[in-house]
Amino acid sequence: MGFELFIALRYLFSKRQQAFISVISIMSVLGVAIGVGALVVVMGVYNGFTTDIRNKILGANSHIFIQSVVPEFLDAKEDGSGGYAEIAEEITKNHEVKAAAPFLYTEVLFSSQQGATGLVIRGIEPHKADEALTILQQLKEGSLDDLIRPKGAQGILIGEELALRFGLKIGSRINLMAPTGERTTAGFVPKIVSYRVAGIFKTGLNDYDNRLAFISLQSAQELIGTPPGRVSGIEVFLHNPMAAKEVSAELQNQLPDYLYTRNWIDTNAGLFAALQLERIGMFIVLALIVMVGSFSIITSLVMLVMEKTKDIAIMMSMGASSASIRKIFMLQGTIIGFIGTMIGYAGGLTLAFLLQKYQFIELPRGVYASDHLPVLITFADTAFIGFASMFMCFLATIYPARQAAKLVPAEALRYE
Repeated sequence: MGFELFIALRYLFSKRQQAFISVISIMSVLGVAIGVGALVVVMGVYNGFTTDIRNKILGANSHIFIQSVVPEFLDAKEDGSGGYAEIAEEITKNHEVKAAAPFLYTEVLFSSQQGATGLVIRGIEPHKADEALTILQQLKEGSLDDLIRPKGAQGILIGEELALRFGLKIGSRINLMAPTGERTTAGFVPKIVSYRVAGIFKTGLNDYDNRLAFISLQSAQELIGTPPGRVSGIEVFLHNPMAAKEVSAELQNQLPDYLYTRNWIDTNAGLFAALQLERIGMFIVLALIVMVGSFSIITSLVMLVMEKTKDIAIMMSMGASSASIRKIFMLQGTIIGFIGTMIGYAGGLTLAFLLQKYQFIELPRGVYASDHLPVLITFADTAFIGFASMFMCFLATIYPARQAAKLVPAEALRYE
């Protein structure tokens, strides 16, 4: 153990003439600990919310959309070859691509005995889309196999909120009114098709669970009256959704000019930018707590220098350099910051673990994407919090350490 560290530890833990200085040191440790603990928990909650929302969005959406400037260019032939089928096959050759499937979007009027509402219909090929869409793999009720029926009304998958709102269950009959229709001698007659509820899914996102439904691609084409081979575009699913931007740009370069790509990151950029801004704002606010603790370290060290003026003068008279004196007080402040950071880590990580395991904080149903407080602790955030805390505590030691190093032994001992 070096001379400077030995003196720093002795000053920190030994009994002092002024007990008030010890109280300030304890307050400094607690200030840093509370700030670090709060940052660990809050950053964990923000990470949990962001990851939870991202997973739910990805559970109901593809990672990349491919659409055409001219819809007819994606049309497949009667035998199912060419058009979107050929493009999807080419896309799957990319090693990052997990699956590619056609889709058809349309908005319809949903009606049942309990009422009516607008609904977004998504036509899919069940045997392809379920390879990557989480909500199709984990239906709350029903089965994806019942989406296509050889006889009677075709199946439809609806969200849990829509089912609760209209009192629907598996086997319930509903009607969909398409925006297209037929002109007759009596005027325009809207097209109404009856469907049977084949499954109920839950994403946890109100907009999806209230306004999104899935039917087979063929059924969607018949509902809105498009040609048999017509689709809205191609959905692409990746092994790593976070690589969507890079893969999207790569596919754009490979595809013909009449096709364009969009990825889920750009589509939801506003949402995640808002979450990131809130995260940064909360980090700054809570970092101020650590700063308060670091200011307490300045106060503690300044008062200690005043108390130990005689000791400092004696050490300098015995040969201790100004650099050694400066190092003693910088070490003492850094040790206070380190102890506070470790206590904060212990408290914050323990609370985060308890929140994650027991989920004892419940959130209002339908207000948030999750019914409990999600927590995700990452090494990068935890390390950054510790680094920021230690850096602020180190900066707090510079002024009092320099003042201690400036003492002139003769002046300090003149009145002793």
